[in-house]
Amino acid sequence: MMLPVFWHKKLPFLLGVGVVVLLLPQATNADPSKYPQFAQEKLPENVTPVFVNIEELVADLKAGAKPIIIDVRTEEEFREVHILGAVSAPLAEFKDYLKSIPRDRPVVLY
Repeated sequence: MMLPVFWHKKLPFLLGVGVVVLLLPQATNADPSKYPQFAQEKLPENVTPVFVNIEELVADLKAGAKPIIIDVRTEEEFREVHILGAVSAPLAEFKDYLKSIPRDRPVVLY
């Protein structure tokens, strides 16, 4: 599985539902049909997606990478189950949350 990586002002954004499979015994999948308003949203011009596979992400984590893990599902889905250490920033509120994300660490969105 490939995960898109978004570079924005030296901040890599790893976006992928598949990362959850690695980090939880039970997969937690975001259902894109619940977020039709974001499905066709265009990325800003300064955000370029690049794909990284799960093996590369796992290798980075094993090498000591400490990404900020952000769960973009609903608050209810987050309360049900989430990756240990993840913070909740539902897609509907994500643009506001984006301003507070440190620019010196990778960010994993799921």
